[in-house]
Amino acid sequence: MPAKARVCAYTVLRRVFEQGAYAEKALHSASNDLDSRDRALAMRLAYGAIQRKLTLDHTIGQLTERPLQRLDAPVLAALRLGLYELLYLSGAPDRAVVADAVELAKLARSPGYGLVNAALRRAAREGADGLLAGLGEETPERAAVMHSHPVWLARMWWEQLGSERARSLMAADNEPGELALRVNSLRADPRGVANELGVPTRTDPELPEALVVESALDLHRTRAWREGAVVAQSRAAMLVARVLDPQPGERVLDLCAAPGGKSTHIAALMGGEGEVAAVERNPARAERLRETARRLGATNVTVEVADAALPRAGDETFDRVLVDPPCSGLGTLQARPDLRWRGLADRRSRRSPIGGDPADGPGGWASHSGIERGSAPERIRELVALQKEILTAGARSLRPGGTLVYSTCTISAAENEQLLEQFLSKNSDFILDDLAREWTSHPHPRAQRFLLTLPDRDRTAGFFIARIRRKPG
Repeated sequence: MPAKARVCAYTVLRRVFEQGAYAEKALHSASNDLDSRDRALAMRLAYGAIQRKLTLDHTIGQLTERPLQRLDAPVLAALRLGLYELLYLSGAPDRAVVADAVELAKLARSPGYGLVNAALRRAAREGADGLLAGLGEETPERAAVMHSHPVWLARMWWEQLGSERARSLMAADNEPGELALRVNSLRADPRGVANELGVPTRTDPELPEALVVESALDLHRTRAWREGAVVAQSRAAMLVARVLDPQPGERVLDLCAAPGGKSTHIAALMGGEGEVAAVERNPARAERLRETARRLGATNVTVEVADAALPRAGDETFDRVLVDPPCSGLGTLQARPDLRWRGLADRRSRRSPIGGDPADGPGGWASHSGIERGSAPERIRELVALQKEILTAGARSLRPGGTLVYSTCTISAAENEQLLEQFLSKNSDFILDDLAREWTSHPHPRAQRFLLTLPDRDRTAGFFIARIRRKPG
């Protein structure tokens, strides 16, 4: 039998690309019987092969000399998995990688296991230097293939952030993301949790509640998680509540609050004193938010099932408002490997970004089939309209002299700085704080007074954060 980690990763790949499953959920269900070490390897293999799909498919076309559309799905999955390990990981002998990929294709009853054997043996001979030598990154189109990102996204970052930052950001998106934990100050302290976890951790000087785990850890099996002492949360997400700066006894409104990481962080920063009204439209997500608040002992969080885009009934106002609306999530591509392929294919052109056509067979075009969900540029335009509605609704609920933080987990000017600038131009009773002066380590590369965490620079998720204040009445 192939190694357990490879079997698990192969299962995840097939569920994602053939059934449209989400990678995180597929991994969770496929890794129940794995120990922490095998699960970590399975995650690295599966997530890496999903992230690198465009580069892998381009290379598979060269190795097999046939269109990918003619390959059986089990064969394509075995090729992607085996080729990813051969090109991007080290530690396992090439012969073991090839043999397991062949066995996986056999177990799937695919007659194409011989092709898997021939293609991967050739890949092992030529190596990464030979197979990837023809790829470049001097243009957005070529960089998209080299770093396995949709062409439209490479072009957008190229224009908005500059070529050097775009290339660096795409490269970072393919690296494993860090595991950051927020210690729940309502239940524990960072030093005690770090000692209890028994794995290497490091702290963050800007975020006293943050612990970055530096080795494999199955968090949900720890006592600290069961007892509500910790929650998995990126350092970028923790920064949002810190910028909001809620005070004990205040009334805080959190719009689009599920799954509850920021709501419960706000509650903790308030020492459990005051009120956090957490609004979530989806009843099932709202119930999970309630469960999270109970587990973490955030008794001052009240969950409301309501539409955040609609004005609240009555004339009640809040001291602080957090607007964290649905977004394209382009700052989370490390942790969500399949996101870049969900609705992120540019359907305006079926031409290869580096030449060739889908019907031409080998030569460059890589299949995006399996989990597409429409055009992402169109989806972003739809999201911007919704984000404006939610921001407007949140601003109406802010008392004179109150503070509002707008945050997203995306790197997209239309959803971030452009949206805020448009809002401020139409609402003269709000002023923008200069966060770059207050938090000097996370400046926006091109938009002053805003914060933008970046995976390549800050080693955490990409979050945009802005803070505005309503002028006193």
